[in-house]
Amino acid sequence: MKKPLPEQLRFLQNRNAVQAVSETRMDGKTVVLTGGTSGVGLSAARRLALYGANLILVARNQAKAEAVKHELEEQFHIRVDLVIADFNALSEVRKAAEQILKTTPKIDVLINCAGLHSTKRLFSADGFELVFAVNHLASFLFTRLLLPRLKESAPSRILQINSEGHRFSRFHVNDPNWKKHLYTGLKSYGASKTAQLLTVWKMTEELKDSGVTINAMHPGDVLTAIGQNNGALYRWFFRHFTSKMLRDPAISGLAIHYLVADPSLQTKSGTFFHLTIEETPAKHARSMEQAELVFQKSLEWTNAK
Repeated sequence: MKKPLPEQLRFLQNRNAVQAVSETRMDGKTVVLTGGTSGVGLSAARRLALYGANLILVARNQAKAEAVKHELEEQFHIRVDLVIADFNALSEVRKAAEQILKTTPKIDVLINCAGLHSTKRLFSADGFELVFAVNHLASFLFTRLLLPRLKESAPSRILQINSEGHRFSRFHVNDPNWKKHLYTGLKSYGASKTAQLLTVWKMTEELKDSGVTINAMHPGDVLTAIGQNNGALYRWFFRHFTSKMLRDPAISGLAIHYLVADPSLQTKSGTFFHLTIEETPAKHARSMEQAELVFQKSLEWTNAK
């Protein structure tokens, strides 16, 4: 019998483990999905559509979104509605949520999948470091705005597409824009995912007995377009080296479908999954004292409730 790896390295074991798969139908269910035009999000959209879910895709690129809508409706005969928004700006997040709330009486599942990786320190329309703004603040605000409808629709589920990358960096709540700390792409990405995880724990407490669950997951080491906004050297290295070690994002779609549809997880909340395997996050991402601080600051930064 193999000796289990230390807690902080368990993800290396879990990535090769047998994953759970669900055959649960989602006919009549409405799923709001961000980042659904490529990579993990597109894989999830295809899997959920295969099992009958109607989708509301929130995307930045209208042409890509229209192509995905056509593909899914033609192949799976489900309904796909589009909301075009750039989550670089919190005002766009608010407009997207307003549009959904006006037109959608019931939300069964919210999946926050839109994400960004940048090797350069850039800033959002609201003046926040861009990776933090897109990966955490946008998904945080979007969730807060849709939460009343999710509660009305209970039982319902929220899934934050997070990352094992959270293990590589703490989130500096007093330095979200990296003015006092050395910025690298890996650190900024990890910090944004740490911030997201910390707020998941707080929302888990808040949603207790509401019929709404919230979980986070690492979608697997899969081939996506994330990071392709970076320079030529990054793209060359990714194409010739990094991409060779990555897997088909179809495994992400299978896992996401299991987490948002399987009856065995109907009441499971406040859990971090590596694909479908429950996992303990890094110690710095488990502090409830830090979670309270990041949650309150996120409410302040986004002017949310």
